[in-house]
Amino acid sequence: MYAHGEGVLQDDAKAFYWYRKVAEQGAALAHYALGEMYHQGEDVPEDYVQAYAGYSIATAQKLEFAKKKKGTIKKEVTPARIAETQKLSSELWGKYVVPLQGD
Repeated sequence: MYAHGEGVLQDDAKAFYWYRKVAEQGAALAHYALGEMYHQGEDVPEDYVQAYAGYSIATAQKLEFAKKKKGTIKKEVTPARIAETQKLSSELWGKYVVPLQGD
């Protein structure tokens, strides 16, 4: 709602806060939305490592549209940065998604 100003004033900072909270519950769309915010630098510093991580988690959870975004980032960063993104993706996956898979 905050990201698009639906029923409330549009506020990227509040959108980021709530996307982060929901991503911590393992939600694929929230990881994708965080990836978008980091990719575009929307109220957060542009950060391709964080963006790629968000897209990677969303892709791993079968959000096919995240795959294209992940590919875009891969073309824009060095192989060393890709290795960094893969490490972060793995850490976030283990922290936020794996614990919920048993439910």
